[in-house]
Amino acid sequence: MQSEMARNTDMPDEAVASPQMSPAGKRVFVRRHTLLVRITHWINVVCILFLLMSGLQIFNATPGLYLGQKVDFAHPIMSLTAENTPSGPVGVTQVLGARFDTTGFLGLSSDGGQLSARGFPSWLTLPSYQDLATGRRWHFFFAWVFVINGAVYLIASLLNRHLWRDLVPSTRDIRGIGGSIADHIRLRFDHGRDYNVLQKLAYLLIVVLVLPLIVLAGMTMAPGLDSAFPWLVDLFGGRQTARTVHFIVASIIVLFVFVHLVMVLISGVWNNLRSMITGRYAVQARVETHAD
Repeated sequence: MQSEMARNTDMPDEAVASPQMSPAGKRVFVRRHTLLVRITHWINVVCILFLLMSGLQIFNATPGLYLGQKVDFAHPIMSLTAENTPSGPVGVTQVLGARFDTTGFLGLSSDGGQLSARGFPSWLTLPSYQDLATGRRWHFFFAWVFVINGAVYLIASLLNRHLWRDLVPSTRDIRGIGGSIADHIRLRFDHGRDYNVLQKLAYLLIVVLVLPLIVLAGMTMAPGLDSAFPWLVDLFGGRQTARTVHFIVASIIVLFVFVHLVMVLISGVWNNLRSMITGRYAVQARVETHAD
């Protein structure tokens, strides 16, 4: 029994508490994240931060989203603009025809103490001043790092079966979705080695759907890559549609990161942080009793 526990925790036999040694509830450490997962995770953290800020710089050059091969630029599906009114300039966010006053944040924000007409505020863009060329250079550099890092993670995860073993939910996991949702609503978290079913589904969708989609949409917007992959423009229904998809998927990633950080905070900051730095994750020992 001790040898089996040692395999599950990646620790030597003597480091795993036996039923006679460990009362129920004693904490033991398990190996939750491999070195490869930890390295690619932190590279992604840096890449996503720089991609987001430089991407907003690029968006500000044309602060609107459109659809179709033949675009009606007079009618965006979403835009961040500034307008002059009798009471002064205001920032206006328009989404599917609905208009919102977002003065001070979107459309019109403070830049060096002066109101500036720009989609996203200067503190959210890289560089902070309006410079499309520099923003594109930052964006393309970290996009390639992001793609290479993701390819390494995906290939390794397929080879070592991390994807199937740790991220694909089992039938038992699927049957327990309701209970897992109820536990999360009550802020009750099972500190086990394995991800719960909601984590598995979220990470799996991000890895196999969301991240590949944002990369393909980004490739579609690059004329140089269009020449190598001309089918991408048709796949997305035009470059402007690809730009809109790219923006929406980036927003989904931001939402995912926000939820992820909230869950880290409320489920144990140090335990989660330690596991992503050292790989060691503290769990409650589960003691089995056997009849004589």
